[in-house]
Amino acid sequence: MLANFPDPSLQIGVLAKDLHVPHTFLSELLAFIGDELPRWRDRPDRKKETSETVLSSQLCAHLNSVTRHAPGWDVLQFRPEEPDEKHRGRRIDLVAAPSGVNIWVDGRKYGDFDPLLPIECKRLPTPVSGDRDEREYVFSKFSSTGGIQRFKAGLHGSNHTFGAMIGYIQQDDDWQRRVAEWIDGLISLGEAGWASTDHLKSQAIDEGRRLVLLQSAHKRQNSLPDISLHHLWIHMG
Repeated sequence: MLANFPDPSLQIGVLAKDLHVPHTFLSELLAFIGDELPRWRDRPDRKKETSETVLSSQLCAHLNSVTRHAPGWDVLQFRPEEPDEKHRGRRIDLVAAPSGVNIWVDGRKYGDFDPLLPIECKRLPTPVSGDRDEREYVFSKFSSTGGIQRFKAGLHGSNHTFGAMIGYIQQDDDWQRRVAEWIDGLISLGEAGWASTDHLKSQAIDEGRRLVLLQSAHKRQNSLPDISLHHLWIHMG
């Protein structure tokens, strides 16, 4: 019984404080992640890997370490393989979420258990396999594993209008052109829901740090609002 404790005023927990941030917060968060991608890749203590799952786990560990000591970002945590909020059987590769605070963005409250930003991660090129589609960054004919495809169908991030994709570039190519060709191919085949508006637009190229930033906007199925996707491509070699 509580009466048996020597200090009945002992608090088991405390309420999380509220943090109201501007609507630009998610864009600033993406800029933070983009700035950290080359630092993560170039860490001498990072074991060189090619697996998408391992790379995303490594990146998550790096971001969590950095945010602990980064003023303004210590209110965040990153989690890999997070169940989607609506489609619980599906897992998002990486999410950013509050840590110990409630973060309000555009009138919506996010707590420890609420993803602020869903992030899909893909290798470029897609590993060669009989059940893998080379267009997997965009679309897969074998399943709903295509990166942009998942967001457009509302299978990932249906509660969000702002998402991100990280491309681990493991082989040199003109990937913006290749992605454009894949989208044009879907349009010419009459694949439902695909249009020229799905194309990626270049935002910035940092040749020194081998980082490419792009953006795209997509209409979604099931009466969901449009979603804006920000693409961060990091050359791993």
